[in-house]
Amino acid sequence: MAQIDNNLKKQLAKPQTWFCKYFPKRIRNVGEKEIADRQMVYDFKDGRSFEAVAQMTAASMQEQYGESCKNIVFVQVPASTSPKNELRYKDFCERVCELTGAINGYEHVRVIGGRLAIHENRKMEKEIRKVHIIDFDEDWFSGKSVVTFDDVITRGITWATYADQLENLGAHVIGGIFLAKTHYKVNRQ
Repeated sequence: MAQIDNNLKKQLAKPQTWFCKYFPKRIRNVGEKEIADRQMVYDFKDGRSFEAVAQMTAASMQEQYGESCKNIVFVQVPASTSPKNELRYKDFCERVCELTGAINGYEHVRVIGGRLAIHENRKMEKEIRKVHIIDFDEDWFSGKSVVTFDDVITRGITWATYADQLENLGAHVIGGIFLAKTHYKVNRQ
């Protein structure tokens, strides 16, 4: 496994909550629930079904943080392009904050472009992908407690890197919430 630096390990040790398992399309021996969960992820990514996900996210935040929600910034891990980011997260973040009283951080993070980067996949093979460049409202995040949201977490490296970026701006990331966690094996009983 590739070496993960200490800053990312620190982020990965923080609380992470996800609501369902995501099995990539190539995993075929899944049941009806797994297929429905996969469809929910697709629908969320396409800007549909955000209300159900906002309800789950708000309930999770209220359970974990209670009245402290009003002092927490809720912010997305941005999608790969500005249009996808707006489609997926603008109304969603607004709704979660409406339900919890949290501070909406959506407007303080923008996707401004892309560049090529080398990524390692789960088999540790290297591949070149276009990654997005994020612009932060740097001063705004300083001193704030933050909960992040992303649609799917696999290994957590993207999320940990993003959380580390926020902390480098002076924020304190207290956890991450995800619609789904990627799984590759179906456990049947």
